[in-house]
Amino acid sequence: MGKYKEDAKVFKALCDPKRLAILEQLRSGEKCACVLQEPMDLTQSGLSYHMKILCDSGIVTSRQEGKWTHYRLSKAGGEMALERLRAIITPNVEQDDQDLSCER
Repeated sequence: MGKYKEDAKVFKALCDPKRLAILEQLRSGEKCACVLQEPMDLTQSGLSYHMKILCDSGIVTSRQEGKWTHYRLSKAGGEMALERLRAIITPNVEQDDQDLSCER
């Protein structure tokens, strides 16, 4: 079950339009929270909520500089997310054209 909990964190991070917009901003490089907050029209607590989910997923990493937190995409986290998605949607066995429906 632990693996599924980690997978759920990744997919939760990707299932919100605001978090997807944040990820799009981070594609161009590290950003300070103050820079992310403005175009998103988010309060500090709103941004913190979304950034915690993104960081918990491993897709984003953070670092403190003074009173501000800076965020960036994690290459390793992104690769892990892609690997997990690929594993989840790839069949374990070859499926043929036979109808495998239940015969009840």
